[in-house]
Amino acid sequence: MRIVIGCDTFPPDINGAARFAERLAGGLVRRGHEVHVIAPAFSNVHGRFLETHDGVEIIVHRIKSVRWWPHASLRYVWPYTFQPRANRLIRDIAPDAVHSQSQLIVGRYLSRAAKKQGIRLVATNHIMPENLIRYTVVIPNWFKKTAMRLAWLDAGRVLRLADYVTTPTRRAADLLEAASGLRGVLAISCGIDASKFANTAPTTNEPPRVLFVGRLDYEKHIHNLLKAVALLPASLGVLVEIVGDGSERKALTELAESLGIADSVKFLGHVTEEELPLAYGRATVFAMPSIAELQSIATMEAMASGRPVIAADAMALPHLVHDGDNGYLFEPDNVEMFADRLQRIFTADEAELERLSENSLHLIQAHDINRTLDIFENLYRGDSGDNTTDDNLESYDQPIGLLNESLHNRVLQLRARASELRASATELRDRANGRFEEVQERLDDLRDEVVEGVKRAGKKVKRGMKKAADNFKSTDD
Repeated sequence: MRIVIGCDTFPPDINGAARFAERLAGGLVRRGHEVHVIAPAFSNVHGRFLETHDGVEIIVHRIKSVRWWPHASLRYVWPYTFQPRANRLIRDIAPDAVHSQSQLIVGRYLSRAAKKQGIRLVATNHIMPENLIRYTVVIPNWFKKTAMRLAWLDAGRVLRLADYVTTPTRRAADLLEAASGLRGVLAISCGIDASKFANTAPTTNEPPRVLFVGRLDYEKHIHNLLKAVALLPASLGVLVEIVGDGSERKALTELAESLGIADSVKFLGHVTEEELPLAYGRATVFAMPSIAELQSIATMEAMASGRPVIAADAMALPHLVHDGDNGYLFEPDNVEMFADRLQRIFTADEAELERLSENSLHLIQAHDINRTLDIFENLYRGDSGDNTTDDNLESYDQPIGLLNESLHNRVLQLRARASELRASATELRDRANGRFEEVQERLDDLRDEVVEGVKRAGKKVKRGMKKAADNFKSTDD
């Protein structure tokens, strides 16, 4: 099949929607589909490119864009020029299906173009308007509730164009239906390839280390993580690693200094795909204090790494973090409760840490990205039969406690197999990098030879010209 994926955010942007779109596109390409991603340009360069994402080459149509000034990294496409462009792109590509990843600008006009041209349309909602309003022009407090209600209704009008509307969790689907008036929203996990994050390193609190991965923007409430760590006994020696960047980085750095924990907090910024699993592997616990997650890919990655998670009891996070089984929940903005849950992890013995770790590995199996890809392939074909991921089964929400022997052995087998796959992938990548470096060295040598040859030829030409000039001068005399 030929699939168009329309995104208002796509890598190098770092956020959940961008990462899902990247992995969806990569997975579809590996399955033999022709994928065209349409997304804003991330610089002044725009056009059609063959870009490498998720380890494969993907056709990406970069649309001219400008930075949205209230936000550190968000860019947007000018809607009035994109509308006719969207019609042309859909007509020229002639896809079997269009999959919109938002209802903002790119997703909105591609949805209209698909509907107009009779192309099957799937739309996935990753957006809570509450998160965007903070980065719009100044809206007075008295109008914010009305603005959010209108934004949800607008989302419903755009999403209603789709043949199928999806969102990552059942709780997110219920919210979307209640706020927008839609019905029949499908809950389909974003999914994850657990082998990319698997490791056999045991969870340890020597030293105790808490990790956050994500955008450093206000709705993530990372300030609560720093405040909670500051409440912990200094004798624990807790270390904090924060991966990501965003508009709140300066404020968070200053907050760490004012709390007296700056020496214990490392802001790592953006890290490579190779470095990210290592960050999860170093952590004792992963923290997600955000109050606005429709799923949380970073939390899923931490679970795939076999790490306990402490998260705010808000939106879809309780769907991933089962209190007392693979980590703990705390009341949003309750810093004292947050600190208490962190201390439980950092003072737990080896057996308890292993129990929490294994339960994370057990739960993440329900979010296998291959199942997610199967479902979307079916929707692209118009088959709405079996369209739910395993995290929506009743068994997923059952208390775990301690895994029985059969599940325990299965987790160990899967962990070992995933670690083998990751090691093999790393070896292949290293070999490829080695070949690349070898080819690069040869090209450098060839370039040096060419440059040297050009210099010699230049000198020879100069000598010839000088000799000819001398001969001409002698003849003239």
